[in-house]
This record gives sequence, structure tokens and C-alpha cells, in this order.
Amino acid sequence: MASTATVRDLRNRFPRVKKLVETEGEVLVTDRGRPKYRLTLYTTSPVAKSPPIKDYMVRLSRYQSRPLGAAAAKALHEENRGKR
Repeated sequence: MASTATVRDLRNRFPRVKKLVETEGEVLVTDRGRPKYRLTLYTTSPVAKSPPIKDYMVRLSRYQSRPLGAAAAKALHEENRGKR
């Protein structure tokens, strides 16, 4: 069972409440006799691995398996350019 402390204890005797949290792991804080808050010991989460680096050439080769020739690239450019 968790230890209890009052809001007044937090204001006036914080070092004692801090020690309770460190030893017990959890302290219920009461306000006017009713439990209102729960103080727990903060633990840092483990460092997450960074996502793998994306290989854009592999992704590009899925959509365009072989490179465009010079004539095909020029025709595509002209088509996209329109009448300018």
C-alpha cells in the first residue's frame, strides 16, 4: 500500500515526502481527507533507436526500374512544361 501525505505536508515538509516517494515508490496526496493525487518516482524511458536511414535509390528503383533515355527525358520535360 502506498504511503499518504497531505497537501500541507507537500508545502511544509517536502523533504520528508520526497524521501517517502524515493523509498516507497508512490505517495497518495490527500486534500481535505480525500485522496486526490498520486506522486510516483520519475524514471526515464530507454533511449529509442533512431529509424533506419531511408535508401531513396532503392525506393526510386521500385517505381522506375530502368533509367530514362535522353530522348524520353526530353519528351517528358516538354510534356510537363506545356506551352510556355
